Amino acid sequence: MYEIKFYFDTEIIAKILFILLIYCITPVSGLYLLHKNNANLYQRIRNCMHLRKLLVLLLLVVGSCKQTYVNPRVEIDTRFGEIEVELYPAQAPASVSAFLAYVDSGLYKNASFYRVLNTDNQSSNAFKSNLVQGGIWQTNYQKSIKLPGIPHESTNQTHILHKNGTISLARQAPGTATTEFFICLGNQPGFDYGGKNNPDGQGYAAFGKVVKGMDVIQKIYNAPENDQSFDPPVDIYRIIRL
Repeated sequence: MYEIKFYFDTEIIAKILFILLIYCITPVSGLYLLHKNNANLYQRIRNCMHLRKLLVLLLLVVGSCKQTYVNPRVEIDTRFGEIEVELYPAQAPASVSAFLAYVDSGLYKNASFYRVLNTDNQSSNAFKSNLVQGGIWQTNYQKSIKLPGIPHESTNQTHILHKNGTISLARQAPGTATTEFFICLGNQPGFDYGGKNNPDGQGYAAFGKVVKGMDVIQKIYNAPENDQSFDPPVDIYRIIRL
C-alpha cells in the first residue's frame, strides 16, 4: 500500500550477471581476434553488448523510482538511530504543513530531544504521562520564538488521538505551537480534547505517528535525565522528508 517493491526471477538475474562477467573480462579491443577464431562466440558477445545497454537503461529506470506513500513521511535521524514518522495532512492540514515547512527549510538540523516525562519524574498529584519532547528549543531558541503560531487543531477535529507513537505539537496557549513536538509512549488520553493534562481542556494537536523506530524512541526515553530534562540532550542530526 505504501511502497513500490520490485521482484526479479533469480534465474534471469544469474544469466544477466554471467553475461556482464563475460563482457567485463573480454575487452572490446579483443573482439576482432574472437571473430577470427570463433565467429559464433563473437556474435554472442556482440549480442551481450546490446543486452548490456538495455540492462543499464533498465537499471537507470528502476534506480530513479522512489518509494511513494499515501501520506507524507519524514525521518528523524538521532544519536540512537532513525525514526520514521507518517503525517496526516488530510486530518491536520495546518500542523502538517507547518512541520513540513520547517523540515524542508532544514530548521531541524542539529536539533535535540531534551525533555522526558516518565513515571518517576512527575509530582504525585499530577496527571501522569509518558513522552519524549524535541525540537530546536535548546539549540535555536531565538528562531523558535520568532515563528508565528500554528492554528490549533484539536483531536475532536482531527480524530488523531494520542496513542502509542503519536507525534503532537507542544504548546503553551492554543495557537502558540511552532517547532516543538513530542512523541507518546503508550496511550495518553489526557492529551486529547477534554483531557486532564492541560487546564484549558483543548488538548494538543496530534498530526502523525511513528511507523518505524519505536525501539529508538524507547532508547531515548530511557536515556539519563534530571528533573525531566535529558542529561545530556539526545542529538537530532536532522529531519528529512522521505
